[in-house]
Amino acid sequence: MIKLTEKIGYGLGDMASSMFWKLFGAYLMIFYTDVFGLPAAAVGTMFLITRVWDSLFDPVVGIIADRTHSRWGKFRPFLLWLAIPFAAIGVLTFTTPEIGSTGKLIYAYTTYSLMMMVYSAINVPYASLLGVMSPHPKDRNTLSTYRMVFAYIGSFIALLLFMPLVNLFRGISGELADERRGWTLAVAVIAILCALLFFGCFAWTRERVEPIREKANDLRQDLKDLKHNKPWWILLGAGIAALIFNSIRDGATVYYFKYFIVEEGYADITLLGIPFVLSGLYLAVGQAANIIGVILAAPLSNRFGKKDTYMGAMILATLLSIIFFWLDKTDLRQIFAFQVIISACAGCIFPLLWSMYADCTDYSEWKTGSRATGLIFSSSSMSQKFGWAIGTAITGWLLAFFGFRANVAQSEEAINGIRMCLSILPAIGSFLSAVFIAFYPLSYKKMSEITTELESKRKNKSDYA
Repeated sequence: MIKLTEKIGYGLGDMASSMFWKLFGAYLMIFYTDVFGLPAAAVGTMFLITRVWDSLFDPVVGIIADRTHSRWGKFRPFLLWLAIPFAAIGVLTFTTPEIGSTGKLIYAYTTYSLMMMVYSAINVPYASLLGVMSPHPKDRNTLSTYRMVFAYIGSFIALLLFMPLVNLFRGISGELADERRGWTLAVAVIAILCALLFFGCFAWTRERVEPIREKANDLRQDLKDLKHNKPWWILLGAGIAALIFNSIRDGATVYYFKYFIVEEGYADITLLGIPFVLSGLYLAVGQAANIIGVILAAPLSNRFGKKDTYMGAMILATLLSIIFFWLDKTDLRQIFAFQVIISACAGCIFPLLWSMYADCTDYSEWKTGSRATGLIFSSSSMSQKFGWAIGTAITGWLLAFFGFRANVAQSEEAINGIRMCLSILPAIGSFLSAVFIAFYPLSYKKMSEITTELESKRKNKSDYA
């Protein structure tokens, strides 16, 4: 039985990861174009190159984690070792040096590549923890729900407070140097909090599930087993498509409110004495709705099954995203209402994805007798990176194609491109994700049979010596 403290502890890890992940998704593109000073097309290409490379790095981390042995286990030590590097490199990523256009591009490639690599190095082992904290699918569903709730709470806090922090630290001078300082210091506040959360996750979690085979397979055998794991391939495709859906919407949001809605024309909304801008509220409302989706995931999947729940959520998100294109900039109530429903749909699918990855680990062990938890869970991070790479690259290229120029009034073509990034293009991603998951074969009944058989084998390890 997993205690409440440990469930919360596991959630703290994704709370930390999600704070930075959402800052990357919502603000890094506009930071690079409007603050750092890079062309949109160059940023899109950089995102594609660095994230594709980093996606290939994820399985390497999984392989290393599977072969790690310490007094803290296989996966928990990475949380302890990498919390501070994660925070420090995150701050450097949002720092603007005065080194010329070419130097800035090199700096952006270097710091962002390092950031994504350290993100993989801490997040892949963290995700893999789900497969070894408990052998029971229901426990994993619960842990996955806690994980996603805390992830979205972290995202909500980061997105709600980030621009107020930027405004606080940059002051009122309006100078670009002050603007850049404001961004760096705001990220530093988030970074310190993330490091503390990773330490808490390390302290409050435990690894329990032992593999049937004490000796790990060689790498070639692990890769061969993975190659024939059909559910894994299906989840990989579904995850990439889902992240394309999310990344395009997140990456274009600030552009949408800055250039289409023209949020500067609206008075700041003040809560508890803190002034918030429309784009920040829109993103924060989305995170709150994500939490609603996460909470609904377990009861819906228990009644309708993971597969049908996932498909239903993605199909609804597809339809609403298409309709979103025709909303006018004065339709703020409808814009926020659609954000709530679409985000709830997105929140619903991600705990199901994590739970299904854990099922894939058991499925592989059931078929082969070998448990490559880190390698299989690295695919979840890999799909995130691939999906985000494609989505953000498309966003940058589309902005450039339609003639976007930073910090000036946009042409009608550029505005239409920005609107498409919150509607039509994400709808393609969500539809493809639903198509992939339609072929997922591991039903609740099948997983119950697999879990029972694996527990029996673990009690008789001598049979697998």
